[in-house]
This record gives sequence, structure tokens and C-alpha cells, in this order.
Amino acid sequence: MDALLCFRAFLLVTEAGSFSEAARRAGVATSVIKKRVDQLEDHTHLALFTRTTRSITLTDAGRRHLQAIRRAVREMEDVLASVHKRPLRLHGHLKIKAPTTLTALYLGDMLNRFLELNPGITLDLVVLDRPVNPVMEGFDVAVGLAPGSFSGVTEIGLCESRRLVVATPAYLESRGRPITPLDLHAHDVLNFEPSGRSWSFEGPAGPILVDVEPRLTSNDGQQLLLAAMRGMGITRLSSYIVAAAIESGLLQTVLDEYRIQDFWIRLLIPDAKTKLEPVRALVAFLKSEFSPRPPWMNPASDSGNTPPPPGAA
Repeated sequence: MDALLCFRAFLLVTEAGSFSEAARRAGVATSVIKKRVDQLEDHTHLALFTRTTRSITLTDAGRRHLQAIRRAVREMEDVLASVHKRPLRLHGHLKIKAPTTLTALYLGDMLNRFLELNPGITLDLVVLDRPVNPVMEGFDVAVGLAPGSFSGVTEIGLCESRRLVVATPAYLESRGRPITPLDLHAHDVLNFEPSGRSWSFEGPAGPILVDVEPRLTSNDGQQLLLAAMRGMGITRLSSYIVAAAIESGLLQTVLDEYRIQDFWIRLLIPDAKTKLEPVRALVAFLKSEFSPRPPWMNPASDSGNTPPPPGAA
């Protein structure tokens, strides 16, 4: 039984006073209206109408349930209207800055899916690794990792980005595992240039700063990953770059007992643009993509000791 059709037939007959008039108003055959009322009476085990050759009137049961059926029809029609109502289509243009490797590995695909979900939005994506002030450089949203804040800019943390020191098992077997950060002086170092050539650690006895002399320097994390996987040396990269290689055993972490300052992947938004609907939609989308954990993080490796994000709301 289609409850909504049967309820509507019952109300039409009540208002029209006959099956034939109810059928005319509904634009269907009289037999259709009669069948729907019969189905409702069979389902409820109630006689809802008293029928004679000259008239049709509500029974006591019909009068008793009339208002409840009217309410039910209104509620069901409201639900159907809300389901079929087309969602508000967002329109607008967004200019976004994002880090190179994060975009190549994860963020680029996320932004493509965001555009698919919002065909009324256009996007200007600028990929670079230096920090930017989105107010001064005209960005609606800047995705950043480096610490630092700007006046008039709202920060929203997406997730922690750990930095790990890694090398291949073969390299470590041939050259030995560094025991302390100072041992890096005896190793081939592959350096991510935007982070500088001084690697800082927090050890059991306090901070340690090591000035490295790289065998290879690059501003492209993927290039350093490829070099490390070829056994060319030791590198320090963000977890989202090396997570898959560590999981598969192609790379191993070293100096695990020496803490490296972690970065947060953050959204930097000019205060004046935080209320714009396209910006709000992008923020909500990216937060859902990075939560409850970022796509590169194995659930089993989640230690549960992650500190609260900067500017998290």
C-alpha cells in the first residue's frame, strides 16, 4: 500500500463527497480512488465511510482519524518537497595557494572533487612552497605548513604534519644508523631547501642543531623521496610524503627518540573573506577530508597524542 496516495484519496473523497468527484479532481479513474480507499480500510481494519447509492459519509472512525491523516499528508509532502528541492548552487571564484608536494599527492585531487560538487565555483590554484600573507598577495585561502601568523588572517588547522628522518634499509646497512643527530655529519644528506640547512632536534638532554652539508638539495619533496628510495642518502620529509614508503618497508625512520618540531597543515583566510559562502564551503569540505585522520595516516599508527590545532574551530 502506498500510504500517501491512499491518505490523499481518503481526504479527496471527504472533501468532494463522492468517489467520482474525487477522481475528477485527482485526474484519475473512479476505480482508482475506490481501490485506494479500500486499501486504506483493509490496512487499518476500519470502515472509514458509510456508503449508500445516494451518498458517502464519514463513519465515527473516519471522523476520529481525519485530522491525523491531514497532518500526516502535510508532513509527508513537506519531507518530499525538501528531498526534491535542489540545493543552493554556490557561485564564485576562489584563488588558492597550496604547497607543491601536498597538492600533487592529495590536495589537488581534493580540490578537483570540490569543483565537481560545486559546478558554479571557479578556481585559481597557485602551487608554491614559500609562506604567503593571503591579504597582501590576494588569496582567498592559503594552505600552509610553516609556522607564523599574519594580522587580519584567520587560521584553521586541518591536521598535524610530522617530519621524519628516513633512509632505505640498504643504505642504513651499508652506512650505519645514526645514533644521534650529530652523526648526520657522516652521512649523505638529502635536504628540502625551503626548510633550511639547519636541522633542529629536541633530545633527552635538550635541543640539538645540526648544520647539514647536503649531497642533494631540492625544493621538491617528491624528488627527495625518489632519491632516498634509490638509497642515495638520508632525508627529512613530512609524513604525508613518506608514509606509504614507510608502510611498505621501502624506507625506515631513524633518530626516532629525537623530536622534530611538527608543523600543522593550516588554512589561512583573510578575516574579510571568512563569511563568503564559497570560502565556507571549501573550509567545510577540506575539514571533512582531513578528519578524523588525514588520508595518508594508517589508523593503527594514530597514537592519540596529537596536540590541538592552531585556530581550530
